[in-house]
Amino acid sequence: MTGRLIPAGIAVMWSVVFSALLAGCAGTPPPDGKGPRSESMSADQFGQTDFNRTVTLEVRDNLASLYVLLDKLYRRNPREWRKTDAADQPAAVARVKRAIEERRPPPGLSGLRDIQILAVSLDPNYSGDRVAAFIYGLADTIIAAHNGKTRLYVSDALDGQRVYNAARNVEAAAWLLASRHNSQGEPLLLANEMSQNATNLSFEREFGAIIGRLDLIANLLGENSRRIGINYAQGLLLFNFLPVR
Repeated sequence: MTGRLIPAGIAVMWSVVFSALLAGCAGTPPPDGKGPRSESMSADQFGQTDFNRTVTLEVRDNLASLYVLLDKLYRRNPREWRKTDAADQPAAVARVKRAIEERRPPPGLSGLRDIQILAVSLDPNYSGDRVAAFIYGLADTIIAAHNGKTRLYVSDALDGQRVYNAARNVEAAAWLLASRHNSQGEPLLLANEMSQNATNLSFEREFGAIIGRLDLIANLLGENSRRIGINYAQGLLLFNFLPVR
């Protein structure tokens, strides 16, 4: 079978259109750094559906929220990062981020995962870096609920119940963070602050954002499964033969 050559003019036209598509998909960051954050175009996005993109951005933003909480917790509890050999607080933050990206549990907790590490981090008897264990446990819980991935593709199938359970785990962790105390009656970790001198509920807001994103994806997963059956039925009811000449 002989192939047909594409005219040079048409090839150039498609090259220009494709380049414009890539440029448009890259997105322009808002000038003040606030507002929706897009993601630069990449080859792997051609293997993602619209819903895959939505879930990928959800995981990205939830990890970003955890990194904000990581920084805040270290600032309020500097004794925790000082338990490590990190040179300073930013170095300790960077170390935990790398551990999450590599899915490498904190020192002394190898062999444990997600909610197991989360439980240890909130145990009054734990003597390690509690902030690192707490944030790592939350991150690993969220990633595990997404089949161990931070980027989702056409071949991936998620269980809405697992994502829903992850949201409830984050909810429980936030409550335990605010209520757990050591044997001296002191909070295991200082977080939200409500006193005559100051009110700081930024931790609560960040936890709320994470829970909201997870619940939205869990609901969308349930709706997506339901729509597959409905769309199939609609296709049968509205079926039309296609013209052949």
